[in-house]
Amino acid sequence: MISPLRSQSELSTAKYRRDWRVWWRLFRPHTLTAAFVPVSIGTALAIHVTNINIPLFAAMLIASLLIQAATNMFNEYYDYKRGLDNAESVGIGGAIVRDGIEPKTVLLLAFSFFGIAMLLGIYICANSSWWLALIGTICMAAGYFYTGGPVPIAYTPFGELAAGFFMGIMIILISFFIQTGEITLLPVLVSIPIAVLVGAILLANNIRDLDGDKKSGRKTLAILVGRTNAIRILAGMFVVSFIWMIGLVMIKLVSPWTLIVFFSVPKAIVAVKGFVGKTKPIEMMPAMKATAQTNTQFGFLLTIGLLISYWF
Repeated sequence: MISPLRSQSELSTAKYRRDWRVWWRLFRPHTLTAAFVPVSIGTALAIHVTNINIPLFAAMLIASLLIQAATNMFNEYYDYKRGLDNAESVGIGGAIVRDGIEPKTVLLLAFSFFGIAMLLGIYICANSSWWLALIGTICMAAGYFYTGGPVPIAYTPFGELAAGFFMGIMIILISFFIQTGEITLLPVLVSIPIAVLVGAILLANNIRDLDGDKKSGRKTLAILVGRTNAIRILAGMFVVSFIWMIGLVMIKLVSPWTLIVFFSVPKAIVAVKGFVGKTKPIEMMPAMKATAQTNTQFGFLLTIGLLISYWF
């Protein structure tokens, strides 16, 4: 027979594990690669130009992850406040509606993450350029107003564009600049396919949530063009990203080694096929996951290709 003391201990351990998982889900960890990948690519491009400042790289990486996690929390908070999330909602962290965490706690944690990111930003600016303070503030504001404010970006047709620009292009350029002190054409062009794939993650999310978003009054791109055309656009975004890399190799801006990104093509195919013929959000979750994995695989492979081309 199990003693009452031991049973209480086991219950406490189970509760701890459950609480830990609740907080982890709040961060929406599957989205964090959208911050990690651009920093890695920008730094991998910089290594061709200069010696890498590791502390600056670490500060940029942590700040980007914190901003992404905070953006996810703002999303969780404001969707709850607007009545868009409930215990049955698919694809959310669910910390508020399912796990009972106080909304104000989620909001406070999000602003705390922004605060830490700002401190890291001060360190980055002090070791590069104070102009980045303005740029960083704009990027953080975009993270907040994505779901916050009177007219959230996520509720408009411009969500994919905003996410791709700030989480793709801007992070790569900042990561390159803080190491080299300049912006050249190369990081701009290399950032384009990453921006497109980050936008694809948002489009996939909006395809999954199309029916619910329409009822709540959102005007996302997926709603405006319809489910079938949205899936076609998603497929087109994948195609553009891969063809873009071929073009960069053909004009000799990057090494043929970067074409190892094509190993992520199967995951992109899985993503597109996973949406075809599906209408229920739970049915489209594998496709949504495959879209995010395509971005992750593409980005990591591109980083590896850039590093191999430097070493060889």
